[in-house]
Amino acid sequence: MNYRHAFHAGNFADCMKHALFIELLSALQRKEKPLLVLDSHAGIGRYDLSTGPAEQTGEWRDGIARVLAARPQALGAYTGWVERLGLYPGSPAIAAAMLRPQDRLVACELHPQDAAALKRQFAGCARVGIHARDGYAALRAFLPPPERRALILIDPPFEDRDEFATLSEHVIASYEKFKTGCYVLWYPIKHRAPTRAFFESMRLSPVRDIITVEFLRRPAQDPARLNGCGLMIINPPYGFTEAAAPMLAAFEAAFGEPGCSSGIEHLTDA
Repeated sequence: MNYRHAFHAGNFADCMKHALFIELLSALQRKEKPLLVLDSHAGIGRYDLSTGPAEQTGEWRDGIARVLAARPQALGAYTGWVERLGLYPGSPAIAAAMLRPQDRLVACELHPQDAAALKRQFAGCARVGIHARDGYAALRAFLPPPERRALILIDPPFEDRDEFATLSEHVIASYEKFKTGCYVLWYPIKHRAPTRAFFESMRLSPVRDIITVEFLRRPAQDPARLNGCGLMIINPPYGFTEAAAPMLAAFEAAFGEPGCSSGIEHLTDA
């Protein structure tokens, strides 16, 4: 309830998350069948980087500003959406803009002020539903969807020490209800112990077809810093890993420090 994403909007972790999210959504939309996009921790949708919390931290200058200055070819779809949508678009703004007539978006936000801002932004959008509610509870409420196809983005704030355990618990329960959805779990990398435990819990679960996509700006040795981030993806669409590889190389070129690295790992088989 204390977390406000506006302080971190447009930082390097946002760039990675949103660029790969666009690729995932585009891949799933190659099929004509309807699709639900479920955003469990949506924020306010768009962020003014020139004022307020984003200006206070200035994290975007070391994030989206670098990408827009370099304009790597592999991130062309991402930079295109950022420029077309104005301000800095979060995942609900990107998803709403990419919806086809047969698709819909459900975005959830628990913080009362941010939920109100999100509702104002999408007022009158018939294919966008905004819900002021806990994102983890939303997984139980909205899955499985009538469309039988879904891209589920779960991007918690990681304020709680037990967030990794909470995340795996809810994702495993959701998978038991809806095994064919594409689940996208964002996670921070400060040091490796929490991620190793998270990976092991998922390996030992009934969940199949899991990959991790990670970018480390620097070696994960300082637990006080955000050294990198990753996406755990369940049921990745065909061709995604091939498309993601040059994007990771672009992140390394834009943000990498000595010892930077990136990679894609198959955590469990299909």
